[in-house]
Amino acid sequence: MQQLESLGELAALVRRRKRLYVRWAPTPEHRPGTSRDELTGAELPGLSVNPLDPEPWWRDQPLELWLARRLYDYCHLSHERRRETKPWVLAGRVVGSGPDNEPLLTDPEPVARVRTAVLDEARELLRERARHNADWGPLRRPPELHQAP
Repeated sequence: MQQLESLGELAALVRRRKRLYVRWAPTPEHRPGTSRDELTGAELPGLSVNPLDPEPWWRDQPLELWLARRLYDYCHLSHERRRETKPWVLAGRVVGSGPDNEPLLTDPEPVARVRTAVLDEARELLRERARHNADWGPLRRPPELHQAP
């Protein structure tokens, strides 16, 4: 399996192959077949993933910036779970959408492992872009940001 060491390598992979997804898990085979909704406990008919292909509205913006955002949005998963999780690039068949409108994937095919250096690069790229917005961060923010004053 390919080991991705930079955003540039991930971008080259996404340019070569469409319909790739990122999944955060201890291994690419972890819980093959299904995911579970954390809020309700409902079993989902596929693995919860996030697409790596940019949306049409992204137009001429850098693919590396799109990918950095896709990785950074869920980087909190690498330390919030009972077992260490890593981002994996998967291919497969989308069978529906999960409760957060994320694609649900079946027949997962592990394509690549995203190394820590890529996450560090993504974090730095986005930190440079978001210097004007101190509250911006991954989707899971510290509890103090959710509490009313």
